[in-house]
Amino acid sequence: MHQTISHNGRVRDGEGFPAEIRAQVESVSPDFYALFGYAETLGIDLDDLQKIFYERSRQLHPDRFARASAGERELSLRASSLLNDAYRTLRDPLKRAEYVLSRHGFDVGQQRSNNVPPELLEEVFELNMALEELRSGDEDARDSLEAARANFLAMRDEIDCGLSGAFARWDVASRNRAGEGASAARAMLAEIRGSLNRRRYIQNLLRDVEAALAGPAA
Repeated sequence: MHQTISHNGRVRDGEGFPAEIRAQVESVSPDFYALFGYAETLGIDLDDLQKIFYERSRQLHPDRFARASAGERELSLRASSLLNDAYRTLRDPLKRAEYVLSRHGFDVGQQRSNNVPPELLEEVFELNMALEELRSGDEDARDSLEAARANFLAMRDEIDCGLSGAFARWDVASRNRAGEGASAARAMLAEIRGSLNRRRYIQNLLRDVEAALAGPAA
């Protein structure tokens, strides 16, 4: 059955639902990129992404399907929810990278100790000592924690800068996924996963430091 759009923009009898969106909604593994008409890339124009999101949101809004069949109304609800999930994922560069990694079979779960550079273990040891001293009432430890916080922020910023470059390199390499090109692209994803794991670890350290510094002074 075909749909027509009424003068008030509502779908009445069927063909207003985009076939490419329907395919993703009904897929067991929807492609977030396809919802926006993109190829899979780690670099995205966020202004363009937002523009398409608003256009798709208006196009799929349940109010437009108020006079459509029950199945079409249900489909519009599912499509709107999926579109929101996709937008939240793709607009965030870290979530976007994790999504791409998962699509290529990489585990993006908890941080593993073998992803932490050896030099960071000393930082963690010193941090734990400072945290323990502060808990024991030694306010002098706050200076050490402030220094640790600045150090971890700098580490995180360095990782973010490195990830930006890695994303761009993967986008180039991923265009040639035959033979050695495919191997090179996958190796780059492995490096990106390591950087994301290291960033997550540092972010957890920052959380601990900031929680301690936010506590009441003795």
